[in-house]
Amino acid sequence: MPPAAPRHLWMKGAVFALLACNTAIYVASGTISETLDSAAWLTLLVLFELETDFGERIGQGWAAVAIRSARFAAAAAVVAAAIGYAREKEWLDAANSGLWIAIVVLLEFQVRYTRAASRHRVGFTAAATVFYAGLGMLVLAWIWQGEWFDAYDALLWLAALVIIEMNVLRIVRREALATGARPG
Repeated sequence: MPPAAPRHLWMKGAVFALLACNTAIYVASGTISETLDSAAWLTLLVLFELETDFGERIGQGWAAVAIRSARFAAAAAVVAAAIGYAREKEWLDAANSGLWIAIVVLLEFQVRYTRAASRHRVGFTAAATVFYAGLGMLVLAWIWQGEWFDAYDALLWLAALVIIEMNVLRIVRREALATGARPG
């Protein structure tokens, strides 16, 4: 896989560092649901990054078991946080969690089943567009309510999504080259 451009690496590092700061803020002053949500999503992001950048080297043995176990625990924490938001009647946060879960399901399918995803590219693109638009609407809703930190955090996660999508695109292209198929 060709190395990432320095600008991409700088952007990725900056986004990850800012998300880690946001998680620290939620740990220090957020609700239990916010803390759990932020820490779990950050963990999933880091694990996804490891899998997409170093998949060949960590895809087997104890590293693979450790990553799968951590992913399962973080996914369970994400679901617990979403339930917590609903119980706390934090509907914007609950909707945000639901949209992110849907996006992750799409991304996972694209990475794990690249051929099937390529055959249904239009459907995946349409679904992703709806989900991303929903996330954008939530940013606007938080701004409208004066929830500046939530809006900033949501925008930052959208930037992280760009990084994830760049990784997914690299994987899809690599798989297409390996199989002789045309990249979607």
